[in-house]
Amino acid sequence: MAEETHIDTRPPEGANPDWTVPQDWSAYSETDHRTWDTLFARQAKLLPGRASQSYLRGLDVLKLSKPGIPDFEELSDRLMALTGWQVVAVPGLVPDDVFFDHMANRRFVAGNFIRRPDQLDYLQEPDVFHDVFGHVPMLADPRFADYLEAYGRGGLRALELGALKQLARLYWYTVEFGLIDEPEGLRIYGSGIVSSYSESTFALDDPSPNRIRFDLERVMRTDYRIDDFQQSYFVIPSFDELLRVTIETDFEPVYERIVGKPDIAIDAILPEDDVITRGTQRYAREKAAEPA
Repeated sequence: MAEETHIDTRPPEGANPDWTVPQDWSAYSETDHRTWDTLFARQAKLLPGRASQSYLRGLDVLKLSKPGIPDFEELSDRLMALTGWQVVAVPGLVPDDVFFDHMANRRFVAGNFIRRPDQLDYLQEPDVFHDVFGHVPMLADPRFADYLEAYGRGGLRALELGALKQLARLYWYTVEFGLIDEPEGLRIYGSGIVSSYSESTFALDDPSPNRIRFDLERVMRTDYRIDDFQQSYFVIPSFDELLRVTIETDFEPVYERIVGKPDIAIDAILPEDDVITRGTQRYAREKAAEPA
């Protein structure tokens, strides 16, 4: 979820008032299913030893290795038995209040379209591969499932308090682009990384980005960009700790403290940061030097 991308209009024709639509699984073409299989095969080969154990377990118990785009009804049956979540189809980006309400009620919204074969490496609007392969395996972990429900409730409150920008950064740097410190080393769990062939390598191996231990207020003050690799990643110690901080924190006084403070640049290192890796920012410099 990011405030830059969600829209705030009426549901499109054919959608329910809550923006959900039938997945219409039978309408997928052979090309659609082959695209999913191509994306799945290359990520499944790359992620062992890189993705968190929780993500890999979710991939296995939800049987996502079955060929073709998953049927949301079958997937929801498995997920409901594990953590009480279900996957519901939407035609594209949805308004923030709709997004948060679904999440607060353990419904994960997923696009029902898939990218073209010539878009394997980047798509600005999340499709079914990003949403299902990237997000849904983590929903099989009870701690992360609880975290996302709490985030949904918090999102509705943030809308009332005018603090959506700050809370959106928490989603970005955990759910989308989070790293976790496991006994074997740093691992990826954020959906934007695990569903990206190139960023799955960049996030762990490249010397360019900063890798900083997670601090709630620091994260919620930090800018991000949606169109390139991250210049900083935040590392949680465990999903138990991420859930604990989220549940035990009263966010209203946090918002009061940080809303008036200046935003932190995406590549910044602060004196108080607990830095795991101080990045060289080489990648960002080279990108900035490229001709427009």
